[in-house]
Amino acid sequence: ALLDLAGVHQVKAEWLGSTTLPCTYTPSEGFTQQMLTWSVERDLSTSTIFRRDGSGDHILLSRFRGRVSVPKHSPGDASLQITNLEIPDSGHYTCQVIWRNESNSLITKEVTTTVKVVKVPVTKPTIRAGAQGLAVLAGSRASLTCEARGSPPISYSWFLAAPGGPGRLLGSEAELVWGSVSPSDAGTYYCEVRNR
Repeated sequence: ALLDLAGVHQVKAEWLGSTTLPCTYTPSEGFTQQMLTWSVERDLSTSTIFRRDGSGDHILLSRFRGRVSVPKHSPGDASLQITNLEIPDSGHYTCQVIWRNESNSLITKEVTTTVKVVKVPVTKPTIRAGAQGLAVLAGSRASLTCEARGSPPISYSWFLAAPGGPGRLLGSEAELVWGSVSPSDAGTYYCEVRNR
């Protein structure tokens, strides 16, 4: 009665986005996690996606390779994270945990979450303009952040404008960071975003 898995009944996730299916418990003294499995039921057939046992972590369904993960170093957290969601990922996902107690008997609990992957209207990326003009003291840390919205996945590019020519590419993250600004960093910077 001590050990119980907590999860949610339903998750709605966006196509090409990512989601986490919660599956958590409070670790109890005298109970050791023996095995964790995540399986999916779709069109009346059930397949095991992920198994963690004494020999390590195994992703058993090839279409999930490189797209699923379970926290490694947080006892009691068996949640499944899925990235780059596809429409066929919709289905009933079951988290099953088996523990061994001090008298060597096994206890099994499971929790099921229904996942619905939905397409959202495709939108071009838009950038929210930040403050125009930034004065920074030489030697201090500085950063510029590009805030964009639109259909995922969004990629970022930061450029330093060159008079009369193409800008010089400086980075491909949403944030451009200087550990220590020098006078030679003065200039006009711009961000470009793109999606599919």
